[in-house]
Amino acid sequence: MAKDMGVAEHGSFTTKDYHDPPPAPLIDLEELTKWSFFRAIIAEFIATLLFLYITVLTVIGYKSQIDVAHQGDQCGGVGILGIAWAFGGMIFVLVYCTAGISGGHINPAVTFGLFLARKVSLTRALAYMVAQCVGAICGVGLVKAFQRSYYVTYGGGANQLQDGYSTGTGLAAEIIGTFVLVYTVFSATDPKRSARDSHVPILAPLPIGFAVFMVHLATIPVTGTGINPARSLGAAVIYNKDKAWDDQWIFWVGPFIGAAIAAFYHQFILRAGAVKALGSFRSSSSHV
Repeated sequence: MAKDMGVAEHGSFTTKDYHDPPPAPLIDLEELTKWSFFRAIIAEFIATLLFLYITVLTVIGYKSQIDVAHQGDQCGGVGILGIAWAFGGMIFVLVYCTAGISGGHINPAVTFGLFLARKVSLTRALAYMVAQCVGAICGVGLVKAFQRSYYVTYGGGANQLQDGYSTGTGLAAEIIGTFVLVYTVFSATDPKRSARDSHVPILAPLPIGFAVFMVHLATIPVTGTGINPARSLGAAVIYNKDKAWDDQWIFWVGPFIGAAIAAFYHQFILRAGAVKALGSFRSSSSHV
C-alpha cells in the first residue's frame, strides 16, 4: 500500500492512504441500465456541440475580418493567437462544467486514450465517441445555419493540410499535438495526485485547456490543428468539400496514435504499470 503525505492542515501533516482505482471492465452492460450513463452521453454531446459552435464561428469570423476583398484588414481580427485562445478557453470552460458528469472528454482521442488505460469501459468509450461526433456535426451545422453567406466562402472551419507541408509532417503534427493533450489529461486527472494534493481536481481543466491553446499555436499553420477527430469530422461533414475529405484520415490516425502513446507513457513508464504488474506476478509465483 502506497502512502503519500497530505497537505498541511491547521499546522500539521496528515497521511493519506492511496490505492489505484480498479480498472474499468472491458464491456460493462450494467452501465446501460443507469441514468448516469445516459446523462454523461448527453453532456458529451452538448459540450462538443458548444465547442464546435464557438470555435468554428471564431475561425470564420477571423477569416472574414482579414478578407481585403470585402474591406477587411489583414492586420485585424483576433489572429491565430485569438483562435488558439478560443479553442483552449472553450475546453477549459467545458471540462470544468462536465468533468463531474462525464469526465469532460469532448474528444474521441481523449476517450480512446482513457479506454486504453482502462479508465472507461468499451461500452462507455464507444457511446462517448458517437455522442462527440454527432455533437460536433450539429455544432458546425448551427454555424452554417447562422452564417451561411460566410460559411462556405471562408472554408467552413474544416481541417486540411496547409500548402507547403507534406502528409508526413501533417501526421506528425497531429500525433505530437494529441500526445501533449492526452498526456496533460492523464497528469491533471491522476488519482494519485488528487489523493496527495486536494487542489488538483479543481485546477485540472486549466492545464488541459492551456495544452489545447499551446498546441493550436504550434500547429494551426500546419494542419489547422485537429487533435480531435470529432472536431475534424464535424467540420468535414457540413463543409463537404473534397480537400477536407482527402485529408480526413490524418485527423483520425494521428490523434489516435498520439493518444495511444500518451496512455502507454503515463501508465507504463511514469506510473510504472508494467513494473508493478511484473512484481505482482513474481510475488504470486513465489507463493505457489
